[in-house]
Amino acid sequence: MAHQSRRQFFSAPLPGPNAAAAAATTITTNTSTSTCNDNNMDLVWPFGRLEGLDSDAIREAAYEIFFTACRSSPGFGGRNALTFPSSNDHHHHGNGNGDGGNGSGSNGSNGGSGKVYGVVMTPTSKVKKALGLKMLKRSPSRRMSMSSVGLSSGVSSPLSPASHGQRGGSGPGSSPGGGTGHSTLPSRPRRPMTSAEIMRLQMRVSEPSDNRLRKTLMRTLVGQTGRRSETVILPLELLRHLKPSEFNSLHEYHVWQKRQLRFLEVGLLLNPSIPLDKSDTYQIRLREIIRAVDAKPLDTGKNSDMMRSLCNCVVSLAWRSANGTPPDVCHWADGYPLNVHIYIALLQTIFDSRDETLVLDEVDELLELMKKTWSTLGINRPVHNACFTWVLFQQYVVTNQMEPDLLSAAFTMLTEVANDARKPDREANYVKLLTSMLVSMQNWAEKRLLHYHEYFNRGTVSGIENLLPLALSSTKILGEDITIMEGEGGQKGDTMVVDSTCDRVDQYIRSSIKNAFAKIIENENLKHETSEEKEEPSVTLIHLAKETEEFAARERELFSPILKKWHPTAAGVAAVTLHQCYGAVLKQYLSGTSMLNTEIVGVLQRAAKLEKVLVQMVVEDSEECEDGGKGIVREMTPYEVDSIILRLLRQWIDERLKKGKLLLYRAKETETWNPKSKSEPYAPTADELMRFANGMVNDFFEIPIGITDDLVLDLAEGLEQLLQEYITFVASCGSKQSYIPTLPPLTRCSRDSRFFRLWRRATPCSAPAENQMHQVINTDGHHPRPSTSRGTQRLYIRLNTLHYLITHLHALDKTLTLSPRISTRSRYSSNRRHHGASSSYFEHANGSIQSACDHVSEVAAYRLIFLDSSSVFYESLYVGDVANARARPAIRILKQNLTLLTAMLTDRSQALAMKEVMKASFEAFLMVLLAGGSSRVFNRSDYEMIEEDFDSLKRVFCTCGEGLISEDVVQREAETVEGVIALMSQSCEQLMEDFSIVTSEASGIGFMGTGHKLPMPPTTGRWNRSDPNTILRVLCHRNDRAANLFLKKQFQLAKRK
Repeated sequence: MAHQSRRQFFSAPLPGPNAAAAAATTITTNTSTSTCNDNNMDLVWPFGRLEGLDSDAIREAAYEIFFTACRSSPGFGGRNALTFPSSNDHHHHGNGNGDGGNGSGSNGSNGGSGKVYGVVMTPTSKVKKALGLKMLKRSPSRRMSMSSVGLSSGVSSPLSPASHGQRGGSGPGSSPGGGTGHSTLPSRPRRPMTSAEIMRLQMRVSEPSDNRLRKTLMRTLVGQTGRRSETVILPLELLRHLKPSEFNSLHEYHVWQKRQLRFLEVGLLLNPSIPLDKSDTYQIRLREIIRAVDAKPLDTGKNSDMMRSLCNCVVSLAWRSANGTPPDVCHWADGYPLNVHIYIALLQTIFDSRDETLVLDEVDELLELMKKTWSTLGINRPVHNACFTWVLFQQYVVTNQMEPDLLSAAFTMLTEVANDARKPDREANYVKLLTSMLVSMQNWAEKRLLHYHEYFNRGTVSGIENLLPLALSSTKILGEDITIMEGEGGQKGDTMVVDSTCDRVDQYIRSSIKNAFAKIIENENLKHETSEEKEEPSVTLIHLAKETEEFAARERELFSPILKKWHPTAAGVAAVTLHQCYGAVLKQYLSGTSMLNTEIVGVLQRAAKLEKVLVQMVVEDSEECEDGGKGIVREMTPYEVDSIILRLLRQWIDERLKKGKLLLYRAKETETWNPKSKSEPYAPTADELMRFANGMVNDFFEIPIGITDDLVLDLAEGLEQLLQEYITFVASCGSKQSYIPTLPPLTRCSRDSRFFRLWRRATPCSAPAENQMHQVINTDGHHPRPSTSRGTQRLYIRLNTLHYLITHLHALDKTLTLSPRISTRSRYSSNRRHHGASSSYFEHANGSIQSACDHVSEVAAYRLIFLDSSSVFYESLYVGDVANARARPAIRILKQNLTLLTAMLTDRSQALAMKEVMKASFEAFLMVLLAGGSSRVFNRSDYEMIEEDFDSLKRVFCTCGEGLISEDVVQREAETVEGVIALMSQSCEQLMEDFSIVTSEASGIGFMGTGHKLPMPPTTGRWNRSDPNTILRVLCHRNDRAANLFLKKQFQLAKRK
């Protein structure tokens, strides 16, 4: 159906005069998709096809049958024609009559307040009253015949001169079925129109056609005044009695003949009321005659064999009966669907040609006259009711639905149809007619109800109240009819028909809501396609949510109050459907997103607002339901906006952390541990990582949602894991054990050893020995250079990097802790991931950094002392002779290395690094004294020089830097070395006695007598003056005969070579 616009469904102008009748006849053009008119292309003609018969032919045939059936009635040739007074004429002009003479009147079905010569003075209609149709202020019966009726259009009065023996002439261009007179009618006294004139005017029958019909009947019924109309085979009589001279041309006559034969073919051969035997010779012969007439006109003369054959075939076929008994009526126009086509053409005449939305006041009289055609057409009351229902409904449609009274009238008639449909023993053709008609009406109505938002607006919403009952009634009748058809012998089967009115209305609401919603989306898409500026999907979704909310408000205001008469929760169903529609779009939008951003949050928050409105709409509409609306509420699958936001936020965190891991992987591959700059002495990758973390935290708090502490914990935990991995990477620099030299085997010192004999021989010519040692150690004794290697310097950068992380982690933790965006805090909840009452989100990371600082500082210190300074420390100090290999050169180099250390390390890093260098230096000093190997030998008198050197070493750490290491710390760390030096000051006898005592106690064997051997004490590396292994090592390095003999006797230690 074509419309001016979706929202202005009823805004089309009314068709011109006679448009409804023209549209109705257009339907009978009998194509399979025949429709009403251009504005109602979707109302399908339900009564089958009649090939070769157009609307004009059917209308003219209907008039011929009607006139023949009513020929004895007043105004159709009978006596005392029934006329109607004109509202414009208060005088009676005698007893005007047509071709017939005077006779007794007929009162018809109209009631009136008074009659004068059979004229109804104030006509009223019982039919219109029953159907709820209003009376007209004017009526064709009150119009004047002659020129005042507008007969110049070719529809003349039976009283015109042309009707008195004059040939029905027609002007050029007239249709084959009848002429169109253009002559000026002489002035005659005006008079009211008869029923015959009204019908001819309504059916647009030309005067020549009417004259030919009257002449045929007069010739046919000569001497047979009592012959019934249903015994007249009208097309055959017309062919017999009308000659070519009655027409303007032979061609016109031939066309007219073919039309009459076509009616006989359709009524007797194609749609017979009584089935034909295929071997029937009459039907075979009739087909041959019809094909022959297609080529040339039929000779209808008395001596024509073809005419006699035609009469014989037609009469034989028309006067058949189903059971073989002689029939009382002939069957030429009572086959379906020909009879329905003809009868509906008659029913179309009840509508006023000047305003086709109105029914004539004379409808009772006209319907009563049409009833006379029932025997000819095989019409009964149920068929009449069905056809009358269709005509009213069709007229409502073709007049652009301007008159709701027509629809109400159709529904009233549908009630009668429903009663007829429940009757048993119905004919198959009636069931077929009824089903096809109801399906067509239902389809047309349901198309609008399934799209009622498209066809109805604020001004026309009341149309639903009229259309919906008709659609539901049609559906109910169809359901009953299907049940009847499923039974046997016309009896109802066991199937029970359930009243599903609520379900149907539910379907209408859901379907229309979905279609309207789809239209909104379609319009949005079209707007975006035509717009130069492309709109973001998020903006579109927010706008769509707003439109959906407005849509729901309009639905609740306009449509729901009407639909609630048939559905208790109409507004609730609409809200649920809208919720589902928007939810599907929202789901599709979210399926393409995995990262949370401001736009997505805006969409979700708007969706949550819409959901709240729709849920409230459902709740309010369901208050009167038995279950309180729980059933319909269960249909609303929640949008779960909070869950979606939480899920997307966690996905956002995961995606950002993945980027962080890529950054970390790249750092591991590319980091060289060179400082970023002189002012930024830390690794560039640490700066990149912390900028990433800060950016992630800032972006996190910019997301416009309620941030809970649990979300912050998730974020902090992810960042902490990332930082932990980076800290581990920074601390991956080996261990101090890789730099500590292997302990040499214990040997006993001998004065007669080869080393010392060579040393004494070389002494006279090697003075001064100390100067030569210094030259070996350093070629420039006055200006020593730092011995710190590049590797050790890179360790310093690692240490700076760790302290850089500490500083920025503190700032990051402060940002997380003090952010005003956190809506709820659960710092002391059971799922808290940090210990105690600490408020730090990165406590584990901070602990890891501290451990890493200790480790890196230790490794850097041992590398500096045992590798970088080995040549001036462990490899040179006290080698050969204490006096000639003092600690002064090593201390000088150490000072230079410490100066470089303080220059490279940040202030926060220096104290720990300095302390670790002190520990490494003291351990190296111990190793020189206790594990110096065969190149070192000490006398008891050397301990004073050693003590002096160690004091100098302690002063280096006490004075280096501005209080980096306090004297108490230095002294505490020096206690072990000083205890060993104190051992070196003891006599061999004292050392051996102490060794025996502590060894016995340590081994648990108690006091040992003379001659018993002591067990070898294990080397623990934890040297101190009470350790047996430490005392043993002092004895091994003591240049003393008693010590030599003791070691040989107790442990069989080898002599130094």
